[in-house]
Amino acid sequence: MTTTRFTHNGEVRLAYEDLGGAGGAPLLLVMGLGTSRFWWPDGLVRELVARGFHVAAYDQRDAGESGRVAAPPAGHPVSALLRRTAPAYRAEDLTDDAVAVLDALGWPCAHLFGHSLGGLVAQRVAIRHPERVSTLTSSSAMPSDAGPLDALRHVRPGPVLRMGRLHFPDTPEGNLALAVAVARILAAPERAVGPEDVREFVDREAAHDVASFRDAQAQSRQIGAKWSGGPLARIAAPTLALHAARDPLIRPSAARALAAAPNARLRVMPGAGHLLTSEHWAPYADQLHAHAAE
Repeated sequence: MTTTRFTHNGEVRLAYEDLGGAGGAPLLLVMGLGTSRFWWPDGLVRELVARGFHVAAYDQRDAGESGRVAAPPAGHPVSALLRRTAPAYRAEDLTDDAVAVLDALGWPCAHLFGHSLGGLVAQRVAIRHPERVSTLTSSSAMPSDAGPLDALRHVRPGPVLRMGRLHFPDTPEGNLALAVAVARILAAPERAVGPEDVREFVDREAAHDVASFRDAQAQSRQIGAKWSGGPLARIAAPTLALHAARDPLIRPSAARALAAAPNARLRVMPGAGHLLTSEHWAPYADQLHAHAAE
């Protein structure tokens, strides 16, 4: 079993862990909105380690075991995206959190693999801290250049509305039911999803006394963080935009916009949804390995 470690960016405590593969090419995993690092599947991590990566993951601020930021109520995550008032923190702070984790790991630079909001953060790390990023892989993510209205155009509203209506008791059984419900919304439409697909995530979270998708205000703070750190054209690292062909949440336009940046290319993952289900772990790991090798 891996051990949670902690570091800080200023006053914010950040949880991270080394997932294995010491001696391989450093690879930092960045997970999505309101979701802990425990949602990176063990099977995917094993595939990445088998391809020569030394893998680590962390919890973004306001998620998992990382610190929550005290701030006034931020409203619904969608309204937070459109809000013009000062946010609780900047998007630049989210990128600096990732660099604080790299520092704690002793990695001068690393390959970055970000999924969903994590892909957006990874893009911005590559813009703000180019010397720390060997390659960038952004999966099922918004392009960093998208303003609030453009971002809404890249998102399918149905899944967002359905997730906003989910309510389950704050109990172990309720956490499992919530995770299954979220996974069913995010998986490829034809992919059946049951408790066996998410139990590892829920059990690991329970062991660390956390639960994803429970704190809408924390999600609002994450998504409401404003970026002023420069355009996608500043990314120097080789960039891979992965788009899940059956993603029910993010439209293909998001990946195409990122792939239009210099040094970037698009790869469509056949049959994949927004949820990283088991049949796609090896293909995703293959894409990262080939990208890092190039």
